[in-house]
Amino acid sequence: MISNLSTILQPKCQSPRLPRIPLLRDTRARVGSSIVRMSAATVNSKVSMKSIAVKPPSHPTYDLRGVIKLALAEDAADLGDVTSMATIPSDVEVEAHFLAKEDGIIAGIALGEMVFNEVDPSLKVEWFQNDGDFVRKGLKIGRVYGKVGNRRKAHSIVVAERVALNFMQRMSGIATLTKINHCGKVLYLTFEGDGLGLTMWEEKFSSGAHFKMASTMHNVDEEAMADAAHPALILETRKTAPGLRLVDKWAVLIGGGRNHRMGLFDMVLIKDNHISSAGGIINAIKAVDLYLEQRNLKMEVEVVYFSTFKLFGNSFASQVETRTLEEVNEVLHFASQTKTSLTRIMLDNMVVPLPDGDVDVSMLQEAVQLINGRFETEASGNITLQTIHKIGGTGVTFISSGALTHSVKALDISLKIDTELALQVGRRTNRA
Repeated sequence: MISNLSTILQPKCQSPRLPRIPLLRDTRARVGSSIVRMSAATVNSKVSMKSIAVKPPSHPTYDLRGVIKLALAEDAADLGDVTSMATIPSDVEVEAHFLAKEDGIIAGIALGEMVFNEVDPSLKVEWFQNDGDFVRKGLKIGRVYGKVGNRRKAHSIVVAERVALNFMQRMSGIATLTKINHCGKVLYLTFEGDGLGLTMWEEKFSSGAHFKMASTMHNVDEEAMADAAHPALILETRKTAPGLRLVDKWAVLIGGGRNHRMGLFDMVLIKDNHISSAGGIINAIKAVDLYLEQRNLKMEVEVVYFSTFKLFGNSFASQVETRTLEEVNEVLHFASQTKTSLTRIMLDNMVVPLPDGDVDVSMLQEAVQLINGRFETEASGNITLQTIHKIGGTGVTFISSGALTHSVKALDISLKIDTELALQVGRRTNRA
């Protein structure tokens, strides 16, 4: 008989076995198998503290260095950068600059520096901006170079370039989409075609810290949005790129948002499938209370109320509204009679889009009023630039949006080698 089934069922987190990577002409870097725990308290000591303006979220098993190594391995494979090895002399000295090619919020500076350090620890990276800063098109963000006399500098820079930029561009896109105003309340979103995207930013103060965003269709006043959304705070979800959970959520923090649960392990989130399998919402909450008590676990517990509605209908189907609000009352009554671990109630899909582009938030507002501050509340579903002020006006504690990470548009950033410097070096060495 198996005495400890839970231990056997828990998966063991191991770093993937990766191929040997010939990053440079005469250097083969073998990817290690040790796990580097990445959390707010654990950062590569070789990365400059200036580049870590916003610390990453905590995760007990996330292997950030392994993610970097995997990204380098898939790029270099078993032969390395054949173009650089064919065209760039091993001893050429160059300096390269990071350049913003569009307006937005810069993010991923610390992670980009980790990539260069992984490829060649002798490289020096200097930043002219911090994570979370607003950058304009054409602005130099930083530079990377090697020590005088160090060989293979150009090779190292070019090998690390694309991987570093991939991380930085994605994180900057997420941070830009997440960026909130100085009150820390509002997410600015707009529609571009069929998805959520970002339009242009207009700098409001010379410090570059406060902005308002102008849509091609609407001019949105920052202060009015902040007042309307108060006191809601913006969260992302678990809809992140596979393998980049911590990276994506780190970008949300840099953009000024808050993190929802990191994964399945750090928060209980009771959804419709759990409720159905447990035989009802109260049974599900009781089961969670017992589970946490038996294991002496302390964590947030959230239950989701999911509402269905007629698309573009004038109101919710009455039986759906009655059933959902009755369930809210049922949980509130249970919590008033019994000690429970429940801390938050998610009110999902309670915002109804209307034919004229407006939304009906009456059911969401009624649910928030029923809860009346006894639990935190979270609104989810139909979060757009046009709806967020109404949703925030209902008094919900949080507004969550999966689009922050699953529909992100990368911010365009480039890394350009200083051509004149390279030519000067080439002339000195009779190569130009």
